[in-house]
Amino acid sequence: MKYNYHKEVFVPVLKNIALEGEITIPAGAQSIVIFSHGSGSSRKSPRNQAVALRLHQHNIGTLLFDLLTGEEDKNYYNRFNIDLLTERLIAVTEWLIAQKDFEGYKFGFFGASTGAAAALKAAAILPQIDAIVSRGGRPDLAMEILPRINVPVLLIVGGRDYDVILLMTRLMQNCNVKKN
Repeated sequence: MKYNYHKEVFVPVLKNIALEGEITIPAGAQSIVIFSHGSGSSRKSPRNQAVALRLHQHNIGTLLFDLLTGEEDKNYYNRFNIDLLTERLIAVTEWLIAQKDFEGYKFGFFGASTGAAAALKAAAILPQIDAIVSRGGRPDLAMEILPRINVPVLLIVGGRDYDVILLMTRLMQNCNVKKN
């Protein structure tokens, strides 16, 4: 596979904090999916890597990065601090959009676990986001923001993930969300 761009990056989010990431843009890509994972996952997790590879095979670029530093991730509470995760996702997304190399691209979020809630909250703030996909995510942790989401959202839940199915059913009932 031919790539136009493949680079390890350090994205500044605060004066003294930069998050590690990896940008991969296949030849012919017109969009970039920004990964927002949570609950202790990382940009190097086999699941995230497999999804990213599949996207690359369909000429979609990716930005995989860690929402927390290694030190921050040691504090279990941070993994469920949706406001912190959202702030980080917004900072990284704004950084990416500001890079001249990525002018003209469309942007979307791929959220998993608590990262899905952060993706929803960030998309309600960032008008540059065109779509959100949530895999086994926790959009219930962002209920208050859902009425402000104006982009397509795909919620993917495993058929045996009964707790998340119940959460998604309640979510759709309470938010007047279209179910397919």
